Amino acid sequence: MIGIIGIITIFVMVFGGYLAAGGKMGIILKSLPFEMTMIGGAALGAFLISNDGPAIKHTIKDVGKVFKGPKWKHEDYRDLLCLLFELIRLARQNPVAIEEHIEAPDDSSIFSKYPKILSDKEAIALICDTMRSASMNYDDPHQVEEVLEKRMEANMHHAMHSSHALQVVADGLPALGIVAAVLGVIKTMASIDQPPEILGKLIGGALVGTFLGVFLAYGLVGPFASKVKDVTEDEGHFYQLIREVLVANLHNHATNICIEVGRQNTPSHCRPSYSDLEEALKSVKQDAA
Repeated sequence: MIGIIGIITIFVMVFGGYLAAGGKMGIILKSLPFEMTMIGGAALGAFLISNDGPAIKHTIKDVGKVFKGPKWKHEDYRDLLCLLFELIRLARQNPVAIEEHIEAPDDSSIFSKYPKILSDKEAIALICDTMRSASMNYDDPHQVEEVLEKRMEANMHHAMHSSHALQVVADGLPALGIVAAVLGVIKTMASIDQPPEILGKLIGGALVGTFLGVFLAYGLVGPFASKVKDVTEDEGHFYQLIREVLVANLHNHATNICIEVGRQNTPSHCRPSYSDLEEALKSVKQDAA
């Protein structure tokens, strides 16, 4: 909703100010289809050249984050801590019993309590792979910690590709606007024998290209890239929490301490309160009893 309000505000303020200053929309509307075809088409072509198929699909999908916001909410972080609590407690009580859950999470009675988390393949793989590594009795927990760190860096680098791709387009749009404007000037020069009122309209139409390139770059595509980057970083905290809790488990801290480490490392706007988490964990313990 905020994203939509932002877009409306941009258009109202820019074009409203232009009209209030005595500007006329006629010349802009007349030139807009042609300028948009040149600038938008060139930007789209450049985007297709610089990205492969999966990256293009990923970027298109991530544009929705501008309007939807982060995938993980307050209750999802609480559920994640409860899930990790159940898994760690079971792994310590019965190391054999945990295997059926981490080897087949889709059929697990524990994972099935948290369908949103279960639907995220990376979160489930991160949990199961790390707990499987813990069951292998690594001599040095720092080995697993290092593997986790590299894995998460790679995942974040991949997730950030959409924002980088959009930013590249935003950076190129002003120059593409100039290209369209130059073509407009070339067209104007071919009509140099026309009266001033005709030349004025032709020059105005050419300048629409410059305006459009800058407007799209700094008014829309650039902010889209920035928002996708912020949302992607915010979602990365969810996987970081998994890492913090499971690393604490590798160092054999008490189960409640592991969960508290995760709670403390949760972003403040999503962090469940101590009492809220305690209530949720009590329900988990009662269900397991």
